[in-house]
Amino acid sequence: MVGSKWVFTIKYNSDGSIARHKARLVAQGFTQTHGIDYDETFAPIAKLNSIHVLLSIATNLDWELHQLDIKNTFLNGDVEKEIYMKAPPGFEENGKVCRLKKSLYRLKQSPRAWFRRFISTLNLLGYKQGHLDHTFTKHATNGSKTILIVYVDDIIITCDNYQEIKTLKGQVQ
Repeated sequence: MVGSKWVFTIKYNSDGSIARHKARLVAQGFTQTHGIDYDETFAPIAKLNSIHVLLSIATNLDWELHQLDIKNTFLNGDVEKEIYMKAPPGFEENGKVCRLKKSLYRLKQSPRAWFRRFISTLNLLGYKQGHLDHTFTKHATNGSKTILIVYVDDIIITCDNYQEIKTLKGQVQ
């Protein structure tokens, strides 16, 4: 069972004025025990050489290059095992606990759960994962080619068909 807490932050505009107040529920993942609460930690990190190759292909073939930063990445994964969380402060009546079905920030399973879901989405869109790292390619029936690389929650995409990039962005953001 993991603990939980509320994290409150203030986002500021460039002039110093307050843009918005933000509150989020965060798992206290440091309370998890290896071998009991999680098997291993994980983060999808592409190799630097793969990034260099992608940039070289985009430059030499004059393909568009796009970068995505997936918002709330680790909230978008489904947890596989049963994980229980103590109710956050202010909601602890009668010692109740919550069973998590979705990932939370700081939960050690969150990156892997999100990446599993991300791979599933890419497979449905016709992408194939490379054997050596977190690189994906798609060869469409119309002859267009798309390459993307994942680095934690950032994605670099290059393609010879802008419509494919637009479609991909619509599916993963």
